[in-house]
Amino acid sequence: MNPKKERVVVLGASPNPERYSYKAVCMLLEHGHEVVPVHPVADKIEGVPVVAKLNQVTGRVDTLTLYLSADALTALENDIISLKPGRVIFNPGTENQTLMENLRKKGLNVVQACTLVLLRTGQY
Repeated sequence: MNPKKERVVVLGASPNPERYSYKAVCMLLEHGHEVVPVHPVADKIEGVPVVAKLNQVTGRVDTLTLYLSADALTALENDIISLKPGRVIFNPGTENQTLMENLRKKGLNVVQACTLVLLRTGQY
């Protein structure tokens, strides 16, 4: 089986190796996905160029995986919708019920899951 390689935007990517968002960038790369980390000040994470803001991401987005607080995500609703991702993964700690409902109403595929677990278990 040859899993489909995706273009994945990691919102809240961190250059800190202790953070789950950093581990997600690494594991996505290991699985052969194209990764677009979003962080306001980092230049590169694991050698991958970083985009400062979500609204600066261009091109196709298969998956948007979220690593920001639920409160921080509220302000980004329009940017998420404009991105038109194939799916949005709300990782543990990012759950925002209102935002999830609003994204679903706009036709986006919303998933509550852990990107790391999905990758480790072959469910990504």
